Amino acid sequence: MSRYTACFEKLRARGEKAFIPFFVIGDPDYEQSLEVVRAALKAGADMLELGIAYSDPIADGPSIQAADVRALQAGSTVAACLRFIREVRSFSDVPIGLLVYYNLVLQRGIDRFCREAAAAGLDGILAADVPVEEAGPLVRGCLAAGVDPIFMVTPTVTEGRLEGILKHARGFLYMVALLGVTGARGDLHPDVLRLLRRVRNRTDLPLCAGFGISRPEHVRTLTRGGADGAIVGSAIVDIVARNLANRKKMVRDVAAYVQEMKAETRP
Repeated sequence: MSRYTACFEKLRARGEKAFIPFFVIGDPDYEQSLEVVRAALKAGADMLELGIAYSDPIADGPSIQAADVRALQAGSTVAACLRFIREVRSFSDVPIGLLVYYNLVLQRGIDRFCREAAAAGLDGILAADVPVEEAGPLVRGCLAAGVDPIFMVTPTVTEGRLEGILKHARGFLYMVALLGVTGARGDLHPDVLRLLRRVRNRTDLPLCAGFGISRPEHVRTLTRGGADGAIVGSAIVDIVARNLANRKKMVRDVAAYVQEMKAETRP
């Protein structure tokens, strides 16, 4: 049984949904990033979504772009990110997903990247800029290495594309809660609840919503509206950015935010 399956089953047995924070590995630097992730797990995060910093993150808005710049300036590399995942795995057994841009995978070699990711303890890979029609080599690499290929589903997905995604997806589906790039928003787009209902009728895979989620009421609305989990990135990255001059407060504030958001996933 995969870590994803085991975690979702455990949560369902308790009547809970998953809270999944996203962090850019190495933001603001390797050691501080590790402390922030450790604090989020202690505060109740059920899973992790981690990103490898990239120079041209086309799916990301200003907050995560800035986090990528900070991590790259601090010396983040693919090798360092894989080492980071191994360190997290040494103290936590939660499912860990990786959001990556495909050029980083191609430069390392698809099969090598997937093997090294699996050896580090990774559970899933989502390549944000790879359409399902071109994802065959990555899917094969993931499955050969024992890593789940994760796919995004957007509000504008066609039936044909959705069918292709459902054919290849494992672990969970990343339901995109808005049109556009990542970034904290004040309100949820109403299309996301319709999307959750539409996709739930087609698959038993867990549905986790991300993009634009920043407030406890967002998590409450989504998890009561059919999502099996909520993924929050930019709002957490913004906490890191606000506390660059006070790193102890950074850790405390991230932990407090995770605690507050996780509370909304419980019955």
